[in-house]
Amino acid sequence: MKFKTKHQLVLASASPRRKELFSKLGVPFEVIPSSVEETGVHASDFKDYVQKVALLKTKDVATNCPGKTVIGADTIVVFNNELLHKPKTPEEAIRHLEKLSSNRHQVMTAVAIITKDRQAESFVEVTDVYFKNLPRKLIEKYVETKDPFDKAGGYGIQTGGALFIDRIEGDYNTVVGLPIASLFEKLVELDIIEL
Repeated sequence: MKFKTKHQLVLASASPRRKELFSKLGVPFEVIPSSVEETGVHASDFKDYVQKVALLKTKDVATNCPGKTVIGADTIVVFNNELLHKPKTPEEAIRHLEKLSSNRHQVMTAVAIITKDRQAESFVEVTDVYFKNLPRKLIEKYVETKDPFDKAGGYGIQTGGALFIDRIEGDYNTVVGLPIASLFEKLVELDIIEL
């Protein structure tokens, strides 16, 4: 499908998965990743945290894009009240996946939109993900692929991590990193995209 827009759209993300999902809107856009560090974000809860990080990234790119509408996102994995960041070592990736094995966790993706007239909008989508029981050997083989290292929680649902999923409750694309249906709805509501 192709839609119309009078806005110059910028996707504030280096993620190839977000770029692919955003391209489903069929509108022209450019990609400008944020270079902001999210370590200094303080929040009252996980939803607040992911929303603040998405806004931080989006504002960072928007400062260099006058007159353009900038859209950014951030995704986190939460298990037992613990944030599972992108693993930095194979050992950390194994620990993440062993925690998630046979359990339910939540994936939260926040989307922030800063319009060309600098109005800010944001929302958070939450999906529950249930993992199968993962044998240690399977976890180790997956970690050897190096796929976990650029992904929150240490797995990609659209890559080899698909083998771990028992079921999900919510939007699959939230887990991939961009809840495109909800984003589309919001862009139409804001008159950024025309049907």
